[in-house]
Amino acid sequence: MLDYVIRLGKRAGEYLKEHHHDEIIIEHKGRIDLVTSIDRQIQCMIVSEIERAFPDHAILAEEGFRKKGNSPFTWVIDPLDGTNNFIHGIPFFCVSIAVLNDREPYIGVCSNPLRRELFWAQKGRGSYRNGSRLHVSRTERMIDSLIATGFPYDDDDIDRLMERFSCILRKARGIRRLGSAALDMCYVAAGSFDAFWEEGLKPWDMAAGEVIIREAGGMVTGLDGGPFDLYRGGIIASNAKLHEELRRCMDHDND
Repeated sequence: MLDYVIRLGKRAGEYLKEHHHDEIIIEHKGRIDLVTSIDRQIQCMIVSEIERAFPDHAILAEEGFRKKGNSPFTWVIDPLDGTNNFIHGIPFFCVSIAVLNDREPYIGVCSNPLRRELFWAQKGRGSYRNGSRLHVSRTERMIDSLIATGFPYDDDDIDRLMERFSCILRKARGIRRLGSAALDMCYVAAGSFDAFWEEGLKPWDMAAGEVIIREAGGMVTGLDGGPFDLYRGGIIASNAKLHEELRRCMDHDND
């Protein structure tokens, strides 16, 4: 199954690369939440391939596709993570495909086509980028860390979010907001970022990245430090060494 997901991720990434200069149709799912015709085309291709190869598997895809299955496996798909970047010509976006086994992330593949990066992992088999084994960073102090984040489309609680951001900004070397949660998580696995946090995410934003980080030696929890739940929307992902210090900032602990 891992080989199949890798091939599917490569194919979807190549399609995205080939068509990223095409004229696209943009629709609004929310005030600033966008979807393009490319999102829908790639999702249709991925779903069709999965249904052909694994007809009994469940599928959960970002652009409104849900299918129940008769097996323990569920595919979770984001056909284009970083849609706003894609629309504005910023080369930081990816295709993210995950397979859950009994609701737990089991396989994750992220294709970053413009940088020719393919990240993948399977539970118990390690995490890789283009065939090279990945390991999280060894950074032990927040002051030495570079941390990634994002902001939810719903800004009703912006003051609380900015309090948290301010706490982390004072403790870390730097914060980056690059616009693709899936790729942010892959770069934590690769050791480029030391940690990542965000809330308001969906399962397809996190499922592939979760297994890629864990298999690279990292730690993933909810914002409260408790067990990670794909369906709650909040995540802290780190090299494990920084996890507790970062978690305390979720409570606006400025000590």
